[in-house]
Amino acid sequence: MSRITTFFSILLLINAITGCTTRLPETALSDTVPTILAAANRAGIYDSRARFREVLCAVNAKHGVALPDFRPCEEILTKVSHEPAGTGVNIDLGQSQTGLTAVFVPGVGWDCFDEWLEIDEHFAEHINEYNFNLKIMNIEGLSSSQRNAKLVRDGLLEIIKSSSQEKIVLIGYSKGIVDILEAIVRYPELHEHISAVVSIAGAVGGSPLAIDADKDYLKLLTKWPGANCTEGDSGVIDSLNPKIRQSWLYSNILPDSFPYFSLATLPEKKQISLALKPSYNRLSQLDSRNDGQLLYFDQLLPGSHLLGYLNADHWAVMVPIARSHEFLGATVTNKNSFPREVLIEAVLRMISETLDEKP
Repeated sequence: MSRITTFFSILLLINAITGCTTRLPETALSDTVPTILAAANRAGIYDSRARFREVLCAVNAKHGVALPDFRPCEEILTKVSHEPAGTGVNIDLGQSQTGLTAVFVPGVGWDCFDEWLEIDEHFAEHINEYNFNLKIMNIEGLSSSQRNAKLVRDGLLEIIKSSSQEKIVLIGYSKGIVDILEAIVRYPELHEHISAVVSIAGAVGGSPLAIDADKDYLKLLTKWPGANCTEGDSGVIDSLNPKIRQSWLYSNILPDSFPYFSLATLPEKKQISLALKPSYNRLSQLDSRNDGQLLYFDQLLPGSHLLGYLNADHWAVMVPIARSHEFLGATVTNKNSFPREVLIEAVLRMISETLDEKP
């Protein structure tokens, strides 16, 4: 795939999901009171930001320098107001005793460009060193959450059957968390095998960008050079519509047999890549506290442990474009660098700690 072809493919994708409008006045991050902590209809959120910051900073200090995209810990997380003080409790950074297996459920169009991203090596190699495992769920990147829920169920049961793995952490990125939620509500037979569910930049409440997004443009992802995807049931946009997502959350009760964790992307403006500036500006018509695809308060799971707000745009947090495509990293995805291995290790260590404390 030539640089020029790649460049214009990215621009085409941007055109599919964004529009350009004038931004409304911004809200200072330092003055932000997280809506999720106060909203009555999202009661039950546990503020675990302070402890997660301790865990993340410890992982970053010991392992981060030797890994790609290192940055100081204070630049990984966005600190907003009302964050409590840390606990000071010791953090074990040795071999994990829980042996958790993270099952990563990706977002829109992932199967169209996953080989191009070479994503597996970026996550698995590091966390395997510490007795954690990682598997990436095969879903249909342009299909509805209903269709992908069945694929999540089938894939998870296959993992369990092949490895007898009972300590599974489901990690949903972007629309991936929507697919996970649909699966765990529709298929209760999965519950006994799940240790935790994590949302990372998850489209829990949908995205306003989906309201008038052009479905035909997204279908062009199937033409991406090297793509192995199909149009599926073409329900991806409807599954991200805020009205549909909010109605679903209102109508469905999440299982309470395992804990939930949320990480939202709430970047400083300077951390938004050029490619996401148009959609960032458009979402700023509603609230400038967005990651270029999602509003920050739409990313959090009801009843979850709030781990923190990440200083990364929507792609940077989980889509390593710049690592394997330097030209794009120097141009349209110029803020794509992010210490993803450190983040995933810290999340799994935080979950291990939480599960150890569970009576």
